[in-house]
Amino acid sequence: MVSKHIYLQLVLRIVVLTITAMGIGFLFFSERYILSCFLLFLLALQTYYLIHFVNQTNRKIAYFFDAIKNEDFTLRFPEKLSVDSLKELNQSLNMLNSMIQNIHMKKQAQEQFYQEILKQADIGIMTINPKGHILYANPTIESLLNYHPLNHVKQLNQIDEKLYHLFADLKPFESNVYQLVNEREKRELALKATSVSVDGQPLLLVIIQDIQKELEEKETDSWVKLIRVLTHEIMNAITPITSISESILKYYKTGDTLLEIGELPEQHLRSTVKGLEVIKDQGGDLMKFVESYRKFLSVPEPDRELIAAHTLFERVVLLLDDKSAHGNVEIEIQVQSDALALYVDIKQITQVLLNLGKNAQQSIANLPNGKIIFKGGINTKDKKFIQVIDNGAGIPQDLIDEIFVPFFTTKNTGTGIGLSLSKQIMRLHKGTIQVNSKEKTVFTLTFD
Repeated sequence: MVSKHIYLQLVLRIVVLTITAMGIGFLFFSERYILSCFLLFLLALQTYYLIHFVNQTNRKIAYFFDAIKNEDFTLRFPEKLSVDSLKELNQSLNMLNSMIQNIHMKKQAQEQFYQEILKQADIGIMTINPKGHILYANPTIESLLNYHPLNHVKQLNQIDEKLYHLFADLKPFESNVYQLVNEREKRELALKATSVSVDGQPLLLVIIQDIQKELEEKETDSWVKLIRVLTHEIMNAITPITSISESILKYYKTGDTLLEIGELPEQHLRSTVKGLEVIKDQGGDLMKFVESYRKFLSVPEPDRELIAAHTLFERVVLLLDDKSAHGNVEIEIQVQSDALALYVDIKQITQVLLNLGKNAQQSIANLPNGKIIFKGGINTKDKKFIQVIDNGAGIPQDLIDEIFVPFFTTKNTGTGIGLSLSKQIMRLHKGTIQVNSKEKTVFTLTFD
């Protein structure tokens, strides 16, 4: 409506100007110079008012946009005017100003709400631009790093030089764990980075969390599990030795008095020999247990080399191909690309896959359609992975958290060292091993 009135005003003024100009020409050529001069004066006056009208409208709009630009919403235009077009223009500008003011206030309230959430969050959050300037750092991150205010990544050099280099080299989608030690305490910091874009400017969003408490709880829980298993295994080995030793001693003593050699029945001597054989066997089992523990603690650093995933799988399958022992088990190899290669210690990773494959064979030994799949590829986070999949009975959910504990086993035979040793090997490869056992059992090895 406003633009229509202004348009009509402009058309009307231009038409009047045109008619006046034509009148001046007609009178001039008719040699009526006085009237033509009068119309010329009238034409100049009309031109002035046209320019004034246009400038007045443009000036109001310019003032309006300047006020919006400077976030000044106090500007109000008079609405009681005799000219309908200007009156409606002022009303529209005032209404638009109120709408923008409401949107701006809602945006500020929303921003304050998010700011308060970030301030109260128990994780540290900061954004860094490509030049290293810290555009935002919440109080938690300043508390974790014990530095205020944080304006540039170079300030971290005053906290810890290694921490500074870690931040300086941090790339999107990277995650690290760093131990920060100062004169007051020690903290384990987990760092995660991701890329964001604000107003077309690329920024690095870094999230820092103190996981010291979680690590201590995990460590305590791991020690409890390990001690429980060690106690169980050692007691199983020592209890028969103690019982048999007490029984043998009774053959040779009456109260506190030792019997003479001639007083010993032949049956007691035979029982003594059998008892000593049992003690020897139990001692041997205990020595094997200790040897397994030593083996677990002395895994060497990986001697890595590049090997094609398909070649690695074929090597493992060749070692596993024992159908006479585990029935007609089908083994399948799936690789996303023939070019997929892994930079690993071949012997150690073969040992891990062989252990997982043997466990899978035992799980599906009695199934008519037992199948094991060795799968390799690259996941959505651009990390290489290996999966060992079987369609066996699976792992009970109440035991799935225990299977990586050293010496824990549900089998009648074995030391229970295989999976914990596999986890240790993957840790030395800077990777992880995880298990999911629902419809199928899937062990996933992920390499950084």
